[in-house]
Amino acid sequence: MRTLQSMRPEQQLKIASETKFLYAPLAHRLGLYSIKTELEDLAMMYTEPEVYNMIQNKLKSTKDVRNRFIRRFVHPIREALIREGYKFELEARTKSISSIWRKMNNKDLPFEEVFDLFAIRIILDTPMEMEKADCWKVYSIVTDFYQPSPDRLRDWISTPRANGYESLHTTVMSPQGKWVEVQIRTRRMDEIAEKGLAAHYKYKENARDDSKFDRWIAEIRELMENPDVNAMDFVDEFKMNLFHEEIYVFTPKGELRVLPVGSTILDFAYDIHSDIGNKCIGAKVNNRLVPLSYQLQNGDQLEIITSPKQKPHEDWLRIVGSARARNKIKSALNDERKAIAMDGREILERKFKQHNIRFVAENITVLERFFGYPSATDMYIRIAKGKLDLGRLRELENVNGMLQPEKKPVQQKQDKHELDVYPKINKKEDTIVIGEDFKNIQYQMARCCNPIPGDQIFGFITISEGIKIHRNNCPNAEHLQSKMAYRCVKARWRNEDMVERIAALRLIGIDDVGIVNKITEVISNEHNVNMKSISFEANDGLFEGKIRLLVYDTEHLEKLMRKFELVEGVKRVERWDMLED
Repeated sequence: MRTLQSMRPEQQLKIASETKFLYAPLAHRLGLYSIKTELEDLAMMYTEPEVYNMIQNKLKSTKDVRNRFIRRFVHPIREALIREGYKFELEARTKSISSIWRKMNNKDLPFEEVFDLFAIRIILDTPMEMEKADCWKVYSIVTDFYQPSPDRLRDWISTPRANGYESLHTTVMSPQGKWVEVQIRTRRMDEIAEKGLAAHYKYKENARDDSKFDRWIAEIRELMENPDVNAMDFVDEFKMNLFHEEIYVFTPKGELRVLPVGSTILDFAYDIHSDIGNKCIGAKVNNRLVPLSYQLQNGDQLEIITSPKQKPHEDWLRIVGSARARNKIKSALNDERKAIAMDGREILERKFKQHNIRFVAENITVLERFFGYPSATDMYIRIAKGKLDLGRLRELENVNGMLQPEKKPVQQKQDKHELDVYPKINKKEDTIVIGEDFKNIQYQMARCCNPIPGDQIFGFITISEGIKIHRNNCPNAEHLQSKMAYRCVKARWRNEDMVERIAALRLIGIDDVGIVNKITEVISNEHNVNMKSISFEANDGLFEGKIRLLVYDTEHLEKLMRKFELVEGVKRVERWDMLED
């Protein structure tokens, strides 16, 4: 990622998307905070360069003001810690650019309204047996000076996160009326937070509880060693392990278990043992009987109810929320399928003997095609369940011990993109120029992001609709570029291409009499703009307007956005991806 500038633009986008999609979350889950942060920022530099540069410039311009505020804020805390005789380090950490952008997106905020641009970190040098007590004493000192928010206290010392992270977080109100996050931890905790796995095992001999972290590593190893999982399933299951937030529940004997948010009774059962999961029929939660689909809440105490007659069902895959449970259910279902398939195989073998047909791979393949099954296993299962008429073997002739169908076997359908498009495209050399014919292959603008001239774009080969043109910062781009880069092709706009295309804008501001008229007046005064649709919603004194209109390119659109921003009462104007609706 550090040397990405030397590569071709499409390679930069592919590798950056893969990094955001998989490697940065993996670094986070391993507790490698500094690596995760650098990977996310480097990826953003290539996937969203304009936003990256905007935030970077705003951070630089506000640096001096921020530093003055931090000096005033930490001064009384520093003095009090020295008086109490603590050995400590006190530092201010500015949020990473990618983290700030995530907060802006999630909370729908402009940069100026992101209040926690930085965090104050207090790192104590204290013996391991005194860590918890000293961290809470320091928390008491901080809250002597500043009022804490009760909703923003996070105690990851009593219950560390699954990646081994330990720290005490609180958010306090400064005299200037700004919220400030304060993180309190020891030198050992800080090393584990920054260096992850290596530091975790450095301190392992003295650690109070490393079982959660070790179990997670064991789950990943188990997933990787599973021969039944194909590559795409593996990535999906692996990401489930990476991305979950956690809840804390208890066994009947009071043992703490950490599960992903959204977990059900089945997740808990499989977390205890595969056999308990496979035979689970329900549970008592806080002494109340609940079904398998009950979603667990923080602090629930569970007692699993099992039955020797119970076995896993396909429906269970829709109920569970953890990768571990999903993997165990799939494994159990595969074992059951294999057992049923063996019965079906024996039935077919006996039938072949009755008809003097050799039981060989060539004959099985002919039979698969004749009955239209994708694999022999599927065919055997249908035979075992009595859902395949073996009487139809008479429709096939026995010639020299080899089955021959009376009519041509049904050929399996091929994806249209494999049949028609792939052979015609040289991904390294070819570029789709919008407005020109591309090897007689149909291409069209993707509806999820509606690219217009001036946007950075790429083509994606679909299964049945030719090539779709997406913006590089389309909500789907990261997924397409990382998981299906082999179906992506370069694309650009023709310079003289002056065709009107649909763009969408979202306007947010203060609801006032006549605001809609002012906005529509701007559009009316623009001779080259045709409006396709407009809608407004007002709530608690604020309005949100969504406008779809025809423009020529990004320059044309930005000019219009600047005019909307000048309308009194309009606070924010932004591109709107219609995918959100």
